[in-house]
Amino acid sequence: MSQQTAPPPTAQPQPGWGLFVGGVLLGSTVAAGAAYLAVRYGSNAAAVAESGRANGSRRRPPRPAARSSAEHGSGKPLVRADTELYYGEGLDAEREAGLARQAAAAAAANGHTHSHPHGGSGNGWADGGRGSSGSRSKHPSRVAPPHYPPNGGETEGLLSEDGTASQHLRGMAEASESELGALMQGHSDRPAQMYAGPAERSNQAAAGYLRNQSFSFPTMPPHGASPAQAQLLPGGLQRFPPPLALEPPQGGGLAAPGQMVVPSYPAPITAQAPPTTQTVTTADAMATEGRIIEDAAMHEQYVRVITPMPAPTEETEEVCYLLRQALDMRARWLFRQQFSPEQLAHLPEAVTFSQVYGDPYDWQPQEVMPCEFGMVEGVMGVWADDSRQQQLYAIPGTAVEFFSDMHWLLRVISLGHVRTFTHHRLLLLEQKFNLHVMLNADKEFLAQKSAPHRDFYNVRKVDTHVHHSACMHQKHLLRFIKSKLKKEPDEVVIFRDGKYLTLREVFESLNLTAYGLNVDTLDVHADKNIFHRFDKFNLKYNPFGQSRLREIFIKQDNLIHGRFLAELTKEVFVDLEASKYQHTEYRISVYGRKPVEWDTLAAWVVQNRLHSNNNMWMIQIPRLYNLYKEQGIIENFEQLLSNIFTPLFEVTRNPNSHPQLHLFLLGVSGFDLVDDESKPERRPNKHMPKPHEWSSKHNPAYAYYAYYMYANLYTLNKMREARGLNTFTFRPHAGEAGDIDHLVSSFLLCENIAHGINLRKSPSLQYLYYIAQIGLCMSPLSNNSLFLDYHRNPFPTFFARGLSVSLSTDDPLQIHLTKEPLVEEYSVAAQVWKLSATDLCEVARNSVLHSGFPHQVKMHWVHTQYWKLGPEGNDIHKTNVPALRMRFRKDCHQEETGLLLSGAANHAARLRAKEMHASMAE
Repeated sequence: MSQQTAPPPTAQPQPGWGLFVGGVLLGSTVAAGAAYLAVRYGSNAAAVAESGRANGSRRRPPRPAARSSAEHGSGKPLVRADTELYYGEGLDAEREAGLARQAAAAAAANGHTHSHPHGGSGNGWADGGRGSSGSRSKHPSRVAPPHYPPNGGETEGLLSEDGTASQHLRGMAEASESELGALMQGHSDRPAQMYAGPAERSNQAAAGYLRNQSFSFPTMPPHGASPAQAQLLPGGLQRFPPPLALEPPQGGGLAAPGQMVVPSYPAPITAQAPPTTQTVTTADAMATEGRIIEDAAMHEQYVRVITPMPAPTEETEEVCYLLRQALDMRARWLFRQQFSPEQLAHLPEAVTFSQVYGDPYDWQPQEVMPCEFGMVEGVMGVWADDSRQQQLYAIPGTAVEFFSDMHWLLRVISLGHVRTFTHHRLLLLEQKFNLHVMLNADKEFLAQKSAPHRDFYNVRKVDTHVHHSACMHQKHLLRFIKSKLKKEPDEVVIFRDGKYLTLREVFESLNLTAYGLNVDTLDVHADKNIFHRFDKFNLKYNPFGQSRLREIFIKQDNLIHGRFLAELTKEVFVDLEASKYQHTEYRISVYGRKPVEWDTLAAWVVQNRLHSNNNMWMIQIPRLYNLYKEQGIIENFEQLLSNIFTPLFEVTRNPNSHPQLHLFLLGVSGFDLVDDESKPERRPNKHMPKPHEWSSKHNPAYAYYAYYMYANLYTLNKMREARGLNTFTFRPHAGEAGDIDHLVSSFLLCENIAHGINLRKSPSLQYLYYIAQIGLCMSPLSNNSLFLDYHRNPFPTFFARGLSVSLSTDDPLQIHLTKEPLVEEYSVAAQVWKLSATDLCEVARNSVLHSGFPHQVKMHWVHTQYWKLGPEGNDIHKTNVPALRMRFRKDCHQEETGLLLSGAANHAARLRAKEMHASMAE
């Protein structure tokens, strides 16, 4: 039997050795990675540590990243191209040496024993390299550039080997585009004047935002800059483009529209960042950014869209010539004060109306003006003596001339090529505004934040079109009526049916009690039933539908001499003065039925001391000749004119004859024509009868009223100017309804009008109103109740196109619900039409310009040169309207005016050439 031998057992691996080998491999990998990371990032950490030691405890806000999409003209990325410039590649060595010698000499002149090349600091900051400890950094301002591969290559290896190179590249990555642009102009370091702010860069957020928005601006030397740095300022500013100048073309001709150059605004930049010792907050940075934008608007071109104009055709030039003639025609008729605002600019600002005219109730005897006056063909004439040989103040033209001019203008605005041209220009203006808002809305909003204390609520706003009889809201009137019924029920208030009635008896006759009164029974609010019914709207002035209650509470010429209305007016004045920044021009009626109306009205105002620095009065003349004629009150139209103007000329010549009227007129700013414009009427012509011949029962046309009212006001204003008294503007209702004739006559005679919504029907006339900047005091909520739905109102279109528009209330009693009807009007407009804060403040500024408040008051409310277009006539600290918006408005207006002037000049030259050719042919 054989014996088999078993095979030897196989060796088994021990578990401990495998773990050991794996750990060794893992540890080697980690060690290698750590070494790599240490070598790669060690130099960066060293540079950061060195920078931290140089800057001390100062904290710097993070810098915005450089824009990677920018490229140099050579095709290289902008950062790489400027990095090469930063390290001196391609720079002239002699130029570097010269700059170094200049900085060293300036530093030595200041007593510096240690200076850096070019006057900069070693850490690249504009504070001379001082940290919080006050010691100068020893870090050199320049180091030798590292060697780059010929083909550009990767820089990671170089960064890992050269720590100083990483610092320079980090500085270039942090550099802004304006700084890189300066380096590209030949400077090898980052000069101090390239920084827009103090040494600590507390306005870094503002500057960074502007750079990211591609917004460049010249800046001032930072606080604490060394003299060597300050010496570099003139040379540094030369890199910016010089200011543009508006120079006429050679030969004295007018520039073509496409060649018009926008003027510059060389006022110095005054915006400074907060002091370095204060803690910089987000609000500080935003305010600083707003101030930079506001000041830069006076120097730099804002973001705008240039629309090149094609060569004008002969037809276009003819249109410009006709429109220029229309503007010249308006200039002929319009009243101009003897002293322009420019000539009165030396007068001091006045906060209130009383500071201009003094105590409104302080009567002083006046001298009598040696002259004679009388009405001739419906117009007051003034002569030096009784012989009437020397007329002192001549009107611009006769009625025949005025109606001829009006008919010529009506023909011009109806021409097809005129309508086409003006329609296109208005559409272009509207689109320009939309683009301006899209491109500059953020800048305007930030600029508003830079104006301390100012916002929409505390900028001056004037309600330029509001009727005094409806100045209160319905709840206010109801409370007043109930109060009088409880406190003074036995007051005799009216004479009716042959007997005197007390207030209680009046309400008992109407079956009304104090407890049962409410807003619904008061029934003065407009509803949907009055649309296109002006007659029903006028009935809303009757509380509880009773004319006797209107006579008691809303009339000043009644049995109690208007005492209730005076008390109600004082309560409204209290609300106005409490708001401080809201002002009104209440319109009160003079009917012209008898001359004594003026003395009655003046006595009511003066004896009740109805004066407020927040209000000026306006006189409205209702066009009710036909009604007075039917009642037998007057004989002809000239008698109506005489009843209105004779007392005014008497008190102007001799204030002692009507002392109360003299005091009252000091607080009157203008005259108005009111009535239902929708009534049909015949268009006047040059063959119209004279006022003393107009004895028909028919009411004269609107233009007939307008001319004779204006002609008498023109002579009266000239006479008052000679005495040094205030003058009156002519600001009628026009364009609410009715024919386009109303707006044509208003264009020739008026400084601003109420309503004007019918301008939407005539692009030609609308364009003329834009060029002349005639004010439109619009009341969208009132129009919504009477003639035009709110969403169809042209206010936002007019505003976008640049017409001078403002918001007004018209009739708070019938329309509004709160004690601040003007703010209510602004609020609804802002919500429906999405108006911005800048839009609202611009409309408020327009309302001040439209108003009749004195010149010195407007200087305080708007600007010391408020009459100028553009930022020169606006102070954001008073109006909260940014300079960007004002520059846009001015540039658009100048472009349109330049277009008209150049086209008119070319057409006039062509006409002269034709006349010369015709004369030579003869």
